Amino acid sequence: MSNKNNDDLQRQASENTLGLNPVIGLRRKDLLTSARMVLRQAIRQPLHSAKHVAHFGMELKDVIFGKSSLQPENDDRRFHDPAWSQNPLYRRYLQTYLAWRKELHDWIDTSNLSDQDISRGHFVINLMTEAMAPTNTAANPAAVKRFFETGGKSLLDGLSNLAKDMVNNGGMPSQVNMDAFEVGKNLGTSEGAVVFRNDVLELIQYRPITEQVLEKPLLVVPPQINKFYVFDLSPEKSLARFCLRSNVQTFIVSWRNPTKSQREWGLSTYIDALKEAVDVVLAITGSKDLNMLGACSGGITCTALVGHYAALGEKKVNALTLLVSVLDTTLDTQVALFVDEQTLEAAKRHSYQAGVLEGRDMAKVFAWMRPNDLIWNYWVNNYLLGNEPPVFDILFWNNDTTRLPAAFHGDLIELFKNNPLLRPDALEVCGTPIDLKQVTTDIFSVAGTADHITPWQSCYKSAQLFGGKVEFLLSNSGHIQSILNPPGNPKARYMTNSEMPPSALDWQENSTKHTDSWWLYWQTWLAERSGKLKKAPANLGNKAHVAGAAAPGTYVHER
Repeated sequence: MSNKNNDDLQRQASENTLGLNPVIGLRRKDLLTSARMVLRQAIRQPLHSAKHVAHFGMELKDVIFGKSSLQPENDDRRFHDPAWSQNPLYRRYLQTYLAWRKELHDWIDTSNLSDQDISRGHFVINLMTEAMAPTNTAANPAAVKRFFETGGKSLLDGLSNLAKDMVNNGGMPSQVNMDAFEVGKNLGTSEGAVVFRNDVLELIQYRPITEQVLEKPLLVVPPQINKFYVFDLSPEKSLARFCLRSNVQTFIVSWRNPTKSQREWGLSTYIDALKEAVDVVLAITGSKDLNMLGACSGGITCTALVGHYAALGEKKVNALTLLVSVLDTTLDTQVALFVDEQTLEAAKRHSYQAGVLEGRDMAKVFAWMRPNDLIWNYWVNNYLLGNEPPVFDILFWNNDTTRLPAAFHGDLIELFKNNPLLRPDALEVCGTPIDLKQVTTDIFSVAGTADHITPWQSCYKSAQLFGGKVEFLLSNSGHIQSILNPPGNPKARYMTNSEMPPSALDWQENSTKHTDSWWLYWQTWLAERSGKLKKAPANLGNKAHVAGAAAPGTYVHER
């Protein structure tokens, strides 16, 4: 595979991974209903449809006589091969496709449907037109060149890859070579040990790599829908190693992968388990309080925990970092397009019947939300070009999904539906009502400008719910790069602003722009809240909590 093609796949992958929004259901039934609505519209408005057919005919005439100025958008990487612009036949093929696609979208836009039905119509038309893109056919110039270069071997390799995916991957194109990685061998290799385990989690303490450490430890809480080692991928991308190099005593939670028998685990189950882990971290380090970092649904869990502590009057969490965490669920995104009372209830019912929600199923749903990035480019790579799927650590991690217990899935749906964190005492966990204005812990909230899973404006509104001092930081990246942002990336940028005005756009307008990784800025913020330096401990754990299985522990291997 050419390096450029591989780099493109990796870039698209890292921009679109971690897309497992456990709330959103996209049912085949909803898509079919929307498709039927689009067809009915063609019959109901015959004059309107005829006008667009005539307009398409005019465009087609221009295409045939070489007078069309239609061309793909600059950032559409599918048509970068020079044949699409220089070869007259290929150019006409592409322009016919672009004219057809444009006319369909214009037709639905100018119909007399409601705004929501128009949005749903665009979504269905998009699914159809992207599937029928000229690049997805055997006429793709890159595939034709490859066929002649390899003497036809690329076609045989592509058919072999297709057969493997039909058998092993539910007919979806594989995004990654899953045999290239092994957790504990070439991923999640930082040195540490499990110092505590309960039914829900393992607590991993990492071995200090500096002679001195800061007094207050850091407890990292990953999302429940993914494995924890996103925080410890390869050594150069590892947030865990970055923290250790910064003198931080680092602990990470590794959630168990639940099965049907754990269907009753809800948000309170996770918080009770986390409370035990917090007490163990404090006992091992001798600190009276700790700092926490939560990402995505792990951020929601940490937020509920600090709300619970505030209600009890306990000050065990000194400062909280939230990565790409939406607490105010007033979402206005494509992801919520098909969400209504019915789909949410159906999603809850489905997971209760199954006992768990499969991460695999969520990944499939999300792939169809972004088919060009997560389906068709792998179709081209694996089948038309006959390449092996890429070897890429982020993609391996993203495909190493876990399950969610039905009760926790139900809790997340209720959070999404009722938005209780906006109102004092509207959410109750572990027997206490939660009022985030009573949480006076310092908060550091990170979001990404290109994040379409947890949009940055939603993260900004969420950061305003707390009663303490909040620092909001905006990274110029997508969902996953907002977490994996090691220093030294020449393209990395971020914005800060010491003020928190009500409007997210006002915040952005008056912010200060910085180059390099936000990790360096956060390192300073965290150090200011981590106490004094002291001698690093010689051993992991303590007498009561003896170091057990070596990191990455045992729960991470449960499939």
